[in-house]
Amino acid sequence: QVQLVESGGGLVQPGGSLRLSCAASGFTLDDYAIGWFRQAPGSDERVQISCISSSDGSRYYANSVKGRFTIYRDSAKNTVYLQMNSLKPEDTAVYYCATDWRLDCTWRQYEYDYWGQGTQVTVSS
Repeated sequence: QVQLVESGGGLVQPGGSLRLSCAASGFTLDDYAIGWFRQAPGSDERVQISCISSSDGSRYYANSVKGRFTIYRDSAKNTVYLQMNSLKPEDTAVYYCATDWRLDCTWRQYEYDYWGQGTQVTVSS
């Protein structure tokens, strides 16, 4: 069964860190580009914040998270991680990973057609 499962969310104070996991089953994550998205409270929009390609391992970040978040793969665990540091209250959202079944990253969100269920991140004191 093909599945993406996010985990690692929780409640953290401003300035803190979390590491989100996107674990795959039924396919090999290394074979595809993986994007991370988030949906803020009260918003209908999932916003892409990062992506890691399969072809050359290139990593991309939205300006809102650049310098604070790091995306990387662990091939042995068939997992993509999102290390989030210096968290801010505006990072509060449900975080999703997704794939468009291609090698290279895209910021065309409509092309991502396979999603995990999401994990909640709350940044609050």
